[in-house]
Amino acid sequence: MAEKTARPALIFDYDGTIHDTMRIYRPAVRRAFQWLREQGHTVPETSDRQIASWLGMNTRDMWNSFLPGLPEKVKQKAAVLVGDAMKAALRKGCGAWYPGIRETLDALKRKGYRMAVLSNCQASYGAAHWQAFHMEQWFEYFFDCESFQSAPKSEIIRKLGDLYPPPYIVIGDRYSDLEAAKSSGSPFIGCLYGFGSEAELRQADFLAAGPEEIQKYL
Repeated sequence: MAEKTARPALIFDYDGTIHDTMRIYRPAVRRAFQWLREQGHTVPETSDRQIASWLGMNTRDMWNSFLPGLPEKVKQKAAVLVGDAMKAALRKGCGAWYPGIRETLDALKRKGYRMAVLSNCQASYGAAHWQAFHMEQWFEYFFDCESFQSAPKSEIIRKLGDLYPPPYIVIGDRYSDLEAAKSSGSPFIGCLYGFGSEAELRQADFLAAGPEEIQKYL
């Protein structure tokens, strides 16, 4: 167990907090929509804003909320298409972290903070980003929801204690991150530059307008 005098461990969300996901998510989702239409399925016109609203949801919840009437196998195939397209874009160098996030992570590492990521993503997605961005420079772990049977973050965070001991400070851009903080009794820094709204994050202990503001609360 960590000593009481130790700094809290930081748990970052990934998409919308570290990674500017829409650069690779938008084209991947639209490609999946095209495939669905080619298969004879009706897909309503969708704005970029609506697509961005799905970031932070796990894959199952996203498809169930958007096209609940699709057969389960079709949803799974569409999800695979999105994931494969995003990973292909990442391999081509199309992925990007938010400006200033590396400098923030460097500063937090110098201060002695332990850091991990908790993301509503698939294991292969997390592994691809870990490799592409050499995340071991800053983070001890990348926890993905797929490895926890797609459980919500509020449940997963309570299972991390043996591997990644509390206390925590949670940092993220969506309500699911706030729920994880509440579930573990942790302070929460809401990231307004991501894909959540200010209303969604109104219960945050602190609000960061940009990545560089995160460290002023730590």
